[in-house]
Amino acid sequence: MRGGTVQINWHDLQPVLTLDFHPVSRRLATGGGDHDIKIWAIASDESEEKLPTASYVSSLSSHSSAVNVLRFSPSGENLASGADGGGIILWTLHSTDDGEAWKIHKSLLFHRKDVLDLQWSSDGSYLVSASVDNSCIIWDANKGVVQQMLEGHLHYVQGVAWDPLGQYIASLSSDRTCKIYANKPQGKSKNTEKMNFVCQHTLVKAELQNHDESKPPVKTHLFHDETLPSFFRRLAWSPDGSFLVLPAGLCKYSSEVINTAYILSRRDLSRPAIQLPGASKAIVAVRFCPIVFTLRGSQSEGLFKLPYRAVFAVATFNSLYVYDTESAAPILIHAGLHYAAITDIAWSPDAKYLSLSSRDGYCTIIEFENEELGQPHALSGMKEGNVACEHAKPKADSMDVDVGASKAKTEASPMSVEVTPPPVSAQKSASSKPTKKRITPIAIN
Repeated sequence: MRGGTVQINWHDLQPVLTLDFHPVSRRLATGGGDHDIKIWAIASDESEEKLPTASYVSSLSSHSSAVNVLRFSPSGENLASGADGGGIILWTLHSTDDGEAWKIHKSLLFHRKDVLDLQWSSDGSYLVSASVDNSCIIWDANKGVVQQMLEGHLHYVQGVAWDPLGQYIASLSSDRTCKIYANKPQGKSKNTEKMNFVCQHTLVKAELQNHDESKPPVKTHLFHDETLPSFFRRLAWSPDGSFLVLPAGLCKYSSEVINTAYILSRRDLSRPAIQLPGASKAIVAVRFCPIVFTLRGSQSEGLFKLPYRAVFAVATFNSLYVYDTESAAPILIHAGLHYAAITDIAWSPDAKYLSLSSRDGYCTIIEFENEELGQPHALSGMKEGNVACEHAKPKADSMDVDVGASKAKTEASPMSVEVTPPPVSAQKSASSKPTKKRITPIAIN
C-alpha cells in the first residue's frame, strides 16, 4: 500500500467537496467550490516511492454554484451532480472522435435549496437526493421528473443511501434523526408496481443503563446536532444490502462523549446492532468497497458472521479508518492527511484505489497492491438478510416499543433506540389505539 495527498491544482485551490470513481474505468470525477466537475485519469507510477498520478481529462461546466455531490450511475453511462441552490444535472457519456464527452441529459429543478447528497437506484432508473430544504426527492432519471417527495425531517438532510436490493432508502439529518423508508408499492402503472416509500423507522435516541440500578435508564441522542461543522453525513449500505453504516454518531458515557458510527442490521433497522470504536473526531462519511473478499480465517473477534469479507472506509474530519467484517479493529488508519475537513470518499471499481476529497483543495489517493485487501469473492444472488452479525457484549435480551406513544424501553444494555413511527395514516392502522410490539434482538444471518 502506498499513497498520500496529491499536490495538483484540482479545483483552482477551491474546496473539493465530492468525488466518485467511474464504475468501469479508473476515471475519477471531482466537484468543488469553483462550480466545475473535472474528470481525471488515475494511474500508478512505476516508481515504488511515488504517489499514484491524476491526469486531467476534461471539465463539465454548467453549474453556477459549488458542486456538493456527484455520483456515477451503476452502468457508468450517466453522472448525476448536485449543487448549491438546489440544481441537479444528469450527464450522459457520448463517444466522440477525440474519445469521450459528457453532455447534459436532464436538469432536475425542484429542490428549493442546496443539494448535499444523492444516490442512484441499483438499476440506474431512479435517484434520490437530499437537500438543505429538509427534504429528499426520488427522481425518475429517464423522464427527469419527481417520482416522490420524502419530507419527514425538520432540518437539513445531509446524507441519503438507497438499499442495493431496492426495498429501503435511508436518510440522515442535522435534526439528529435517521429515517428508514420502506417501499410499499400502491397499485400498478403499465404493468409495473408504482413506487411508494413510507417512513418505517426514525432513529432518535438510545437508552443506556444507569450505574445506579435504582435510577431509570438515561436517554441520549444517537447523533450530533446541527452544530457539527460539516454539511455532509454520508451514510452507506453494504454491497449486499445486509447492513447500513451511519456516520455522525454520538455516544455519552457519564461525562465522556464518544464519536462513533452505528451499524444497522437489515433484519432490524429500528436500532443499531453494533457501535464502531470511538474516533477522535466526528465521522462525516462512509463508503463501501464495491468488491467483497474471501475470508482470511485469521480473526476470531469479528462482529459479523459472513461467508465473505466486506470492506468499508470511514472518514472523520481529519482521519481515515478502514474496517473489514472479519475483525473488530480497523485494518488501516491514516491520520493528519489534510489541513481542512475531509468531505467525501470513493473506491475504484477494482478496489485498487481509495480516494478522499477535502476542503483544503486537495485529494488523497491510496493505492493497494494486488490482492492486498484479499482475494475477490463473487456475490451470487443477493437476498434479504443473508448476513450474520453478533451484538457486542453485553447483549440486550429484549426491547418493548410503544408505537402509539413513541417510547422505547429496554430490559438490558447496551442499547435501545427511541423509534418515532410514521403518522397513523401512513401505517394504515385500523385503530388509533396505541399498540405494543415486542422486538427480540437477533443475529443477522
